[in-house]
Order: sequence, then structure tokens, then C-alpha cells
Amino acid sequence: MENLEQRVQKIEDRNRKMGDRSEYIQVFTTVAKRSDAERIAKFLLDKKLSACTQIIGPITSVYRWNGKRQKSKEWLCVVKSKKSYYGKIEQAIKEIHPYKLPEIIATPIVAGSREYFGWMRKEIKKSP
Repeated sequence: MENLEQRVQKIEDRNRKMGDRSEYIQVFTTVAKRSDAERIAKFLLDKKLSACTQIIGPITSVYRWNGKRQKSKEWLCVVKSKKSYYGKIEQAIKEIHPYKLPEIIATPIVAGSREYFGWMRKEIKKSP
């Protein structure tokens, strides 16, 4: 039986091998109202473009808009999906997002548990 140190080493080795080749991403977008965040989450889930969307907030965003510094309370959506679905996700978010210029960015998930990735694969495998 493996001890904890051996198990950790095995996971770290596997994660190192995965590197940027992971097929999964997290997509981030922010909105002013929780109801808009929930609408985006449900929209993506119903279209099978995401396995999960976490809604975090309210958060404080500080940014420059039209040459002036702004500070807003927002809700952050963290969408879990496949890298190959990014274009469809971006388009879907733009379809219903209330902002004129929404933040829509993605980062690769470079490591994670096989069980979680298996669950994600199952939840979004029948995506359009």
C-alpha cells in the first residue's frame, strides 16, 4: 500500500506531465447583479457548454472606463468546461450578457483530479 508521500509524488508527476495539454478551462466573466450571474450559469448548463459555474460575490472591481477610474460591486462567474468549447461559450455569454463590453477570459486548468475531470467529461460530453 502506498504511503501518503508516494501518493502525493504520483499526483505531482501526473500533473507535471499534463502541463498545458489539459483539455479543460475555466472561463471568467463578471456582472453587476447576482440574477444575471445565475442566468448565465443556467444558460451555459442548459446548452451543455459547462459542467459547473461557480458564482462568487459580491466582489469589488477597480478599473478604468472611458478614461476614468471606476469601482464597482460585481459577481464573478467561474465556468468549468472544455477548451474546445471556448468559442461557443464566448458567443453564448455575449448573447445574454448585460454589459456593452463584457470580460470574457479563459485560463487552462493545468492539473486536477482524474475523478473531477471524469465528472466534467460526463456532464458536457453531449454538448452541441
